[in-house]
Amino acid sequence: MTLRCAVLDDFQSLATTITDWSPLAGKVDVVTFPDHFGSEDELALALAEFDIVVTLRERVTFPASLFARLPQLRLLVASGMRNSVIDFAAAKARGVTVCGTASSSTPPVELTWALLLGLARGIVPEANAFRVAGPWQSTVGSDLHGRRLGLLGLGKIGSRVAQVGLAFGMDVTAWSQNLTKERADEVGAVLAASKEELLESSDFVSVHLALSDRTRGLIGAAELARMCPTAYLVNTSRAAIVDQDALLTALHAGTIAGAGVDVYDTEPLPANHPMRTAPRLLATPHLGYVTRANYETYYGQAVEDIQAFLAGSPLRLLG
Repeated sequence: MTLRCAVLDDFQSLATTITDWSPLAGKVDVVTFPDHFGSEDELALALAEFDIVVTLRERVTFPASLFARLPQLRLLVASGMRNSVIDFAAAKARGVTVCGTASSSTPPVELTWALLLGLARGIVPEANAFRVAGPWQSTVGSDLHGRRLGLLGLGKIGSRVAQVGLAFGMDVTAWSQNLTKERADEVGAVLAASKEELLESSDFVSVHLALSDRTRGLIGAAELARMCPTAYLVNTSRAAIVDQDALLTALHAGTIAGAGVDVYDTEPLPANHPMRTAPRLLATPHLGYVTRANYETYYGQAVEDIQAFLAGSPLRLLG
């Protein structure tokens, strides 16, 4: 019997062309969905007759209630090897195997710097003005050399962001709850005495922490108020680490110079969401991991995961 596989959120319509799915020919029929399903009811209806689902990162939540409505589901493949929106216990109880894929940390490092540089040099307003014959030079850029880059988190991504900052001649400091001086020294960063000290002394603050109970809401109104009015905040990590309402308030009030954001409390962001019209904001639609090389890995290894599952030896098990 031929199984059916659904590929969710194929926004760019490339899932079936960026890698070779032919090893599954005759065994699995693949159907891609280019539009996001906004509710559990929509998901349950669309996926009712599928045996396999491929989902990207943490775009789609799979709670126990959804698993209960998908009795035919046998395999769930999620890109990456960490996922906080899948109820693994519910999957196991329903007999659903959950597998992951590799994921490169390079793309979010590069996007972090795209946002930071875009903010510092006013790239978007200047480019927009250029195209409509607007003002010739309407902004004054912020220098990077000699300025302080404060990193919240110095793991795989944060340490690579630090290396780029050092290459620009920046003074790099870092802080997280478990960060040691020895680890900071390895990267060439200075361990900040506290989160508050880092926020108060940095010209650019970039978030590179995993989301957990300890980091949820780590940056709120009180923390944003500690930042200099000339400082910028960049978040390419997880939306819930920065209080979105507090950030909107700070941007409208001008208590910080600006923010670069790639992650949001709700994704895709509703058309009328206030983040879409906030001043001093350079925003992208969660592009942190969206590169050709990463997608080749995601979908290529999704095919491998399905092959291995069909052979009775699942790969890269999650949960």
